[in-house]
Amino acid sequence: MPTENELFSAVDALLEQVAQDDLPEPAERRRLREAAGLSQAQIAKALDARREAVGNWEAGRTEPRPPKRAAYARLLEGLAARFPAPADERAPAATAAPETVAVPAPAPAPEPAGSSSSSTGVPTTRLPIAKNAAEKKTAAKRTAVPDGAADPRFANGPLAVVDCEDGAVFAYCLGGLVLDVPAKSLAALVEWTLAEAQLGAPRLNRHGKDADPLLVLTDAAAERYGLPTRLTDEERRAGRLPEGHRVLAQLARADGQLTRRGFGPWARIYRPAKGSRRACVQLCILGWEALDSRSWGEAAQLPPGDLANLLGTYAARVMTPRGSTAVTGLELMTALHPPTRASEPDADGRRHSEHNPGSLGTEAVDCAPCEAPDGHPLLADLPRFHQRTPDEVLVEEAYDWARPLDDGECAKRFVVGIDVNMAFAAAANGTVVGLGAPVHVDHPAFDAKLPGSWLVDLSHIELDPRLPSPFTPTGARPAGPAWYATPTVAYAVELGHVVAPIEAYVRPENGRYLDAWYNRLRDAYIATMADLGVTADLEPQAFLEAMDGHKQADPPTAVVLAAIKATVKGGIGKLRERPRGGGWRPGRPWPALVRPTWRPDIRAAVISKARINMHRKMLKTAQVTGQFPVAVLSDCAVYASDGPSPLDFLPYRDGKPLPGGFRLGVSPGMVKHEGTQSVLWAEGVREQHGQDLNIARYIKDGSVTASDAGE
Repeated sequence: MPTENELFSAVDALLEQVAQDDLPEPAERRRLREAAGLSQAQIAKALDARREAVGNWEAGRTEPRPPKRAAYARLLEGLAARFPAPADERAPAATAAPETVAVPAPAPAPEPAGSSSSSTGVPTTRLPIAKNAAEKKTAAKRTAVPDGAADPRFANGPLAVVDCEDGAVFAYCLGGLVLDVPAKSLAALVEWTLAEAQLGAPRLNRHGKDADPLLVLTDAAAERYGLPTRLTDEERRAGRLPEGHRVLAQLARADGQLTRRGFGPWARIYRPAKGSRRACVQLCILGWEALDSRSWGEAAQLPPGDLANLLGTYAARVMTPRGSTAVTGLELMTALHPPTRASEPDADGRRHSEHNPGSLGTEAVDCAPCEAPDGHPLLADLPRFHQRTPDEVLVEEAYDWARPLDDGECAKRFVVGIDVNMAFAAAANGTVVGLGAPVHVDHPAFDAKLPGSWLVDLSHIELDPRLPSPFTPTGARPAGPAWYATPTVAYAVELGHVVAPIEAYVRPENGRYLDAWYNRLRDAYIATMADLGVTADLEPQAFLEAMDGHKQADPPTAVVLAAIKATVKGGIGKLRERPRGGGWRPGRPWPALVRPTWRPDIRAAVISKARINMHRKMLKTAQVTGQFPVAVLSDCAVYASDGPSPLDFLPYRDGKPLPGGFRLGVSPGMVKHEGTQSVLWAEGVREQHGQDLNIARYIKDGSVTASDAGE
């Protein structure tokens, strides 16, 4: 005969079994928790679950499994007894059909990444309760198609964050959509993505290619599919898994191929194309530091749903990430200006691939010797340790200049920094750059419309020493002939000086290649700033108030903003990518040189124009107000001021800015407040760390360490 305890245990087991289906609706679960003043984290801790799992239960995206389900049901039952629903909420529920699901109308635009609903674990679009994986997948697709997914091939958005929970694998997509993933191996995951997931994005140019689907793997998903959650030191230095890893063998057996970069943090797995349809999936592995904290902040630590919304917002406004923000910035140039297009039909009605006018083409072109960075194969014949002089090398870099404060400036109370929004993007707009190979010319007549590099002597041009020279990054006056990009020489002509180039490398084939790139990134930047409450219609004082703490108001959206800005700077920097990793020797080629987008001349033209834009605004301000900067660092200028605000020294009259000068606002090329410190602080740090210290570098928070100052 069973004992009393054994009978009680059997009854408890029956009760637990009954409790499996005894859960209230998702909205009621959330109501009960909030009525009790509990957080999702508290419930997760009590149930030994993850915080995002509780959010999923409250959203109806997933259901708890035994034994957590019974414990969760008991908790909700106890809360329901203490916090019953109001009568007006209970009555309709009693008459409603239990299987009826209300499908909300699609919103006009996706909710910004990092919104309050995302941060609390509640999706933008609620999903109905699914009693099994198949029903959950079907219901999710029916009710939560991401907004703006006009192309039915990509109905579920551009990407998904893949996570594993209680042995089940889920794909979190943009807008709160969650898909059940049946794949048991990485090869099967790739196959599921290509065949069923409906992930990807339409091409940005009619001659281009659709964006490949992106799968972001959490640590749990990586472990589930046989990948290490962290790379070893050796693997991190190599940037990939070693040959022979069992996952690589598994992919090879399934006909999966990798690019030359191998299986790294941003792995690309593809199969030979069939006709015009690509078969490629990209992976972003969070545990392998794929999302660099310098560009993405703490995005890798977000719950899967929030991360999907964040990356999905970036993908919708910029493009689906193709690697680091720098790689994505460069890929965006190609996506907007594909190198080839389909020709007109020939006599047999067939089309062929041909060069797409306005693009950089499919073949890399050699740079001019003066444009080549140190170690380039063009310089292999130079003596070892040779230091090239300005008449041998083109040096177009951003400003790094500072000067001592004069007596009048020392009498003021503050130093105030202003920073140009998206300075390099603004400089790229309208800049004519070379599309083909350079042509060498001796003693040419200067043509401001012809992009290239010019050897010219500008040392005779004398400007006010309270301004940095526009011709050098250090702000020092040139000492003799030197190489300059077209915008720099054109500015000398604009200032009224005669120039006589000694020689030049010009590019007759040219165009405004970066205009579309600028327009897309500008729109992405302005839309994201609007999400943070900073819009283009704000008056100057209102703009400064909106900018004060705008990043803290919505941290996830601030991450998107930082990634967009990093895409601009990184994309320009990638145009002159230097050798990376061991094994390279000076005079030998490196992988980046084979890219058509390895174009140091384009980078030089953009940076040259950005520096000239800064000087033009500073000169205009000085001519009208008599105020001169005391320090300039790239796109940040510091002025002495009687007050702590930019409005205390910027020449606004009747609410209107000085034409041609600095203007407060959100658009690229306008300026924002970078930081304010006291004049005593400025003099103190210069006295302590040296008169060469550039205070613009530290104006934001005022902290200067010995290592920062080079001590």
